[in-house]
Amino acid sequence: MNRNGDFSHLDEKGAARMVDVGGKAVTKRRARAGARVAMAPETLRLLKKKAFPKGDVLAVARVAGIMAAKEASRLIPMCHPLGIEHVAVDFTIEEEGPAVGIEASVRVSGKTGVEMEALTAASVAALTVYDMCKAVDKHMVIGDVRLLEKTGGRSTR
Repeated sequence: MNRNGDFSHLDEKGAARMVDVGGKAVTKRRARAGARVAMAPETLRLLKKKAFPKGDVLAVARVAGIMAAKEASRLIPMCHPLGIEHVAVDFTIEEEGPAVGIEASVRVSGKTGVEMEALTAASVAALTVYDMCKAVDKHMVIGDVRLLEKTGGRSTR
């Protein structure tokens, strides 16, 4: 929504549009997003041992997440292309669950936030974990995709 309480991605006739950020100031912006891939204990064991035929699952998922953040504007119709300054994708092994927790962090100096880039990075990293492990575990569940933090610009969360 914009300052008037209207949806900023809709014009006066209700048609979808890209938000005009031309008048906004350039500020440092950061977003962190998370996701989780629940899996069988044996799948997690193999992942930790780097024993999958396709290679090091988390290394590949990290690269996939970073690449995905840079492509968010090509995947999400109203998302602005940004000159991303930094992307990090990190993983947490959760023995209880068991699962792999994913956190993506994106930074930019720009006129609009990087929430979609962080969410895209976390989502694609999760999809990559799934893809690389699916031969062993057909019951994995991707979930808990969420924005963890947003700073910069007009609103902070």
